[in-house]
Amino acid sequence: MPVHLTRIYTKTGDDGSTALVDGSRTPKDDPRLSAFGDCDEANSAIGVAIALGNLPDDVRELLARVQNDLFDVGADLATPVVENPRHEPLRILGSDVERLESAIDHYNAQLANLDSFVLPGGSTGAAFLHLARTIVRRAERHTWQAISRFGEVMNPLPARYLNRLSDLLFVLARYANSAAAGGAGDVRWKPAGSR
Repeated sequence: MPVHLTRIYTKTGDDGSTALVDGSRTPKDDPRLSAFGDCDEANSAIGVAIALGNLPDDVRELLARVQNDLFDVGADLATPVVENPRHEPLRILGSDVERLESAIDHYNAQLANLDSFVLPGGSTGAAFLHLARTIVRRAERHTWQAISRFGEVMNPLPARYLNRLSDLLFVLARYANSAAAGGAGDVRWKPAGSR
């Protein structure tokens, strides 16, 4: 379903409220807005990883699909669950979560077992993916806050999707640093290593 933007600013939010997909208005401090704002931020961070991270083509293709999914997550979060909606809402499905799980399994199978926590960093691509991962974790926390407050009118699957996405970004960051991808491997945490 195409979206047509004829005006970039509307001034309707100047009173501190914004419209949800169903046309209802809510204050801008609504946790649903924090959640889909975090999704937008994560999407931007993933865009930087794709553009500047020197990632393998298959990873960039996967991340481009994830970027599209994040818009779907935002649409889901911004659309209250109601009986008999006027229009079929865009919702995250269990199959979206399963697709991420398959990708996690695929890339994780190519990595050495973890023997320590890893530090965000290594290659440029891995560093960007770790940054995106932490933003996704924040989006997940805000989504759970929104579900706690508006549970009966929210689909819980966006929270599960975000949880799996943060795991996928972790695995992809490790993959970007792996010897299989031409990198030097994980940057390992050394407890009390700065003393």
